[in-house]
Amino acid sequence: MKVVINTKYGGFGLSEEAEEVYRTKSGIVDDESFWGRNIPRNDPILIEIVETMGEASFGHFAKLRVVDIPDDVEWQIEEYDGSEWVAEKHRTWS
Repeated sequence: MKVVINTKYGGFGLSEEAEEVYRTKSGIVDDESFWGRNIPRNDPILIEIVETMGEASFGHFAKLRVVDIPDDVEWQIEEYDGSEWVAEKHRTWS
């Protein structure tokens, strides 16, 4: 399974051009509540955009990367100060 993460401090984000391509390909027309940060990171359209557009898909404070993980892994995105990695889900208590 492929997942998009941000590898730069600052946070995940798409460029305006990449968001427009996403809206077009996914059929989102005039949805004022659409926010690129809410796209599921394993969304095939998002993955295609990052792989084809490369740096042109990066938001202002982002450096996006597609990570390939095993299909049978329950995963989540972890981050520190906006820089992200994919981690296998596990139980925690506090």
